[in-house]
Amino acid sequence: MRIAVLGTGTVGHALAGKLVELGHEVTMGSRETGNPKGTDWAAAAGPNASSGSFAQAAAMAEVVINATPGTVSLAALSEAGADNLNGKVLLDVSNPLDHSSGFPPALSVCNTDSIAETIQRTFPQARVVKSLNTMNAAVMVDPQRLAGGEHDVFLGGNDPDAKAVVVELLRSFGWRPERIRDLGGLDTARGMEMWLPLWLRIYVQQQGKPFNISIVSED
Repeated sequence: MRIAVLGTGTVGHALAGKLVELGHEVTMGSRETGNPKGTDWAAAAGPNASSGSFAQAAAMAEVVINATPGTVSLAALSEAGADNLNGKVLLDVSNPLDHSSGFPPALSVCNTDSIAETIQRTFPQARVVKSLNTMNAAVMVDPQRLAGGEHDVFLGGNDPDAKAVVVELLRSFGWRPERIRDLGGLDTARGMEMWLPLWLRIYVQQQGKPFNISIVSED
């Protein structure tokens, strides 16, 4: 599959690297063609890896992954171009964390809206699915590193076929089918994104060690 990963940070590198490892053709997108973070990654990742601008990456892709910070995601996707997103699965892993007032960051959108829903409204022909934003990058692509994979990943979206594509990607990462929790429509992204303030507090107490959510209920 041809996949664009928009974003050259830790999350972008983790997802792009795993996808190449799984045999996909991956283009890492950034604001400018020739961004060293993208070109260096592509040179090291092998023949199925390339880099380019947001627009170049999205144009070649069947699936687009938004791994940019949520506060700049709309600008990044606008640079990618609506025509390059129309009809495509757009997996949004971003979080709208506003660091302008220091730590802990506030959410720039919450309660009655989410960055995922904002993306969907802005690019109505894209098929937006929210997932993987509730954990750090290492756990996203290697769930087996924690508790033998006995923990949970969530997703939400309005397009069942788009969600099915994302589920297959999650399973290829090693997520167990019973641990992939489909919460429903894209409005469920609100809860996924609002988990981040608590996640950050736990992250500090954990001193940066990977952790995740495991749902335990009565039989």
